[in-house]
Amino acid sequence: MEDVKAANKPEADIKAATAALAAFDKNAKAAAAKVKDGQMAAALSAALKEKGYPAKADPAKVNKVMVIAILTYLVILVTMVYGPIAAMLVEMFPTRIRYTSMSLPYHIGNGWFGGLLPTTAFAIVAQTGNMYNGLWYPIIIAGITFVIGMLFVKETKDVDIYAGD
Repeated sequence: MEDVKAANKPEADIKAATAALAAFDKNAKAAAAKVKDGQMAAALSAALKEKGYPAKADPAKVNKVMVIAILTYLVILVTMVYGPIAAMLVEMFPTRIRYTSMSLPYHIGNGWFGGLLPTTAFAIVAQTGNMYNGLWYPIIIAGITFVIGMLFVKETKDVDIYAGD
């Protein structure tokens, strides 16, 4: 009975046959990790301070008008892309299967390739160590999309989209 009580203590040793193994103490591991994390944060903070980086952004130095102008410009660019995409997808499929046919490629393209872009680009940067290598992912995906589009997407100019209804 005393062996069971001793085994429930984190500092207890586990005795099996003739070998004695130190018990796993998750609190000690967590404490060591916390200390290392604190040391890393302090070293990083000191290195950034030494190079002249501020601790946080100064809101007074932000050009708010320019930020709004840039964001407005980016929204206009997005609408210039998504308008034609919606029209093209509507023309590509007959009405009886249009919703499913439009939804599948749209969500695969935007959800998987676009949604995983930050994660994939970060993984590429982490693997190679070059912060610009993450840009290859969107470039390659755009190139593949262009080639597939040129080879497999047919012209719909004179196609009756209501044929077969």
